[in-house]
Amino acid sequence: MSSRGVVDLRSDTLTQPTEPMRQAMSAAPVGDDRYGEDPTVNRLEERFAELVGKPSSVYVPSGTMGNQIALRLHGTAGSNVVVGRRQHLMSYESGAAGLNNAFQTYAVDDSGGVVDTAAAAEAVAAGRGGFWPPVSLICLENTHLASGGLAIGAGELAVAAGLGPPVHLDGARLFNAVIALETTAEELASTATTVMSCVSKGLGAPVGSLLAGPADLVAEARLHRRRLGGAMRQAGVIAAGGLYALDHHIDRLADDHARAGRLGDVVAGRWPGSRLGEAEAACGRPLTNVVAFRPPDSLGLLDHLRLAGIQAGLLGPGIVRLVTHLDVDDADIERTVAALSAAPD
Repeated sequence: MSSRGVVDLRSDTLTQPTEPMRQAMSAAPVGDDRYGEDPTVNRLEERFAELVGKPSSVYVPSGTMGNQIALRLHGTAGSNVVVGRRQHLMSYESGAAGLNNAFQTYAVDDSGGVVDTAAAAEAVAAGRGGFWPPVSLICLENTHLASGGLAIGAGELAVAAGLGPPVHLDGARLFNAVIALETTAEELASTATTVMSCVSKGLGAPVGSLLAGPADLVAEARLHRRRLGGAMRQAGVIAAGGLYALDHHIDRLADDHARAGRLGDVVAGRWPGSRLGEAEAACGRPLTNVVAFRPPDSLGLLDHLRLAGIQAGLLGPGIVRLVTHLDVDDADIERTVAALSAAPD
C-alpha cells in the first residue's frame, strides 16, 4: 500500500526495499569491489550472467552507465552506431553518447518498438561499400519504453543480429519482457553481444544495473567503469538487494502488468486511441507495466491527478506516463481509476 496517502506512479525506480530485502542487505558479506573482493557483488554478477546466458557480467551504479560502457566497448571512432530514435540511450541519457564517444549515432525509426530493419540494413551496406561510415554497433531496447513498455520477442530481436554488426540490448526492463512473453532472459538476450538490465526498476532493488557479455569485453568494461567513476568499494550492501530481487521479485512482475492493464483499459475508454503501443499490442506484442498516452491536456491531467493524491509524469511533450510497481497495490489502482474517470475533457 502506498505510504503517506500518495499513489506514486511516476516510475518503477521509486520502489522501497521490502523488509526481507533490507535484512538480506544488512547481513551481506562485503569486501572491496574495486579489487574484485566483494563476495556479494561477485555472486550478483555470476547470477545475472547465468540468467542472461553470458560468460560474465559487471555491476554498475546505473542503467545509463551500463549503456554508456557498452557504447564504449563497441562503438569505434569514426563509425556509425545504429540506434532507434526513441530509445533510452538516444533520447533519455542527456546526450551522453555524443559527449563520451567519437562515433556518430545513426538514428532510425523505432515506432514499432524495434529499429527499422531496412534502414539499419541500408546503413550497414553503405558502410561496407565505403559510402558511409562503417556500422560498429546496433542498439535495441526491451521492453521498449517509448512504445509504452512493449515487450519484444526473441525472433524480432534476432533480425537485427542477422545484419552483421554486434548488437547491444538495453534490457533495463528485460525481466518484464520475460514474464510478459513467458520466456527466459537467456532466450531474449541470445542474439545480443552485450545486454544490460536494471535491478532498481521493477525488480525493486535500491541501486544498480548489470552489463553482461563475453569475458574479455566485461574485463574491458570494468576499466571503463573505473574511468567513469563507477568503481565501488563495499558495494555488497546494495548488491544484496539486487540478488534478493533476482531470486524473489521476477515472477511478481505479472502483478504489475495486470495492474497496468487495468489502467490501460480505463485510458483506452476515456481517451480512445491515445495509448502508445496499442496497435502493436493488438498484433500480439504484450504491453507491460508502463501506460503511456496522449490525453487532450497532459499538464491539466497531471494537476488533476495530483489533487487526487496521485503522482504521474511525462514521457515526452504531451505524453503522460503511469508506471506500476511493487509499492502500488490494487487499492491504489482503483483510486487511480476513479481519478482518471473523473478527469475533465
